[in-house]
Amino acid sequence: MHRLAPLLSWIIILPASASGGDPVAAVVDSTLGTAGDRIRQYAFDGDDATSYATSATPGENDSVSLVFDEPVLVKSVEVRTGGPDGAGRLDVGSLEGSSDGKSFERLAGFGDGLAKAEPGRALRAIRVLPGKDAKGPLAVREIVVDSEPALKRFAYPVEVVVDEVDAPAMRGWAENAAKACERSYGLINEALRSDGFRAARVIRLSLKDGIDVPAFASGNRITGSVKWFQDHPDDVGAMIHETTHVVQRYRGRGNPGWLVEGVADYVRFILYEPQNIGGLNPRTARYDQSYRVTARFLDYINRKYDKEFVLKLNRAMRRGDYSDDLFKESTGKSKAELGEEWRATLQK
Repeated sequence: MHRLAPLLSWIIILPASASGGDPVAAVVDSTLGTAGDRIRQYAFDGDDATSYATSATPGENDSVSLVFDEPVLVKSVEVRTGGPDGAGRLDVGSLEGSSDGKSFERLAGFGDGLAKAEPGRALRAIRVLPGKDAKGPLAVREIVVDSEPALKRFAYPVEVVVDEVDAPAMRGWAENAAKACERSYGLINEALRSDGFRAARVIRLSLKDGIDVPAFASGNRITGSVKWFQDHPDDVGAMIHETTHVVQRYRGRGNPGWLVEGVADYVRFILYEPQNIGGLNPRTARYDQSYRVTARFLDYINRKYDKEFVLKLNRAMRRGDYSDDLFKESTGKSKAELGEEWRATLQK
């Protein structure tokens, strides 16, 4: 059990002008561990009620960074540190910026817990460098960035923690897979959103020997096969599939397995990596064949009849009140009739 210093940490991203283009994604990186469930992405979700907590006092070379997917024009940046009682306030240290995400230069120093700068130029990252005189866990109270384009905050914050890897050489692969799952969490949650549902904020990932399937999910844990991912290092999509199962969190025993897996592969192959869905045999394909075949069937219904059909399926299965009647309510046809109609389109 971690003993946390009082900590408030969040980031507010101001909207860019209408001419600034689409928002640019950004991630929070830290050289420090996370304390409990105070995840890194809480520092970038725009919610004042959440906070990122570091698990240890920063050392001389530790930092917390905000890294953008591409350079943006940073007009101004302000970093306020310290919780309501002043704990974690940074009175020494530097606010730094980088045009390439690698080489940093000083933008401003900290005094009375605050640092401000007006770079007025394109940056790829900013970071807080506490220095060697930090007295306790870092408390970044608020970072305000005025940029063009704007930066996109995390609507569905999560941290995927790699905690067990039976093959040390695979740890790097597991860490990269965890980052891919974090970056795709918004896509997954948007596809499976429902009122009042809050997805897991911490997911634990492990790679184990002796697993006879590529990967499986149980609760908020994903377990993958060392051998499978050694032999199939490009199959990160399997981890996206399992992350989708974590988000599904379906209730009851009445949910058809072919639909549960079909929805997970809909997210994977229709939304995340459509280029990898592969082919199928039109003569043998069945709507209830599960996985990527069912994913194609659901996509057909979504596109032809009801663009929210997968959302409705997900909500019903999450509530535990799924019924086959949902197909007819949304399309006017039974699932069997839809299956035959879909198969006919495959022959063309």
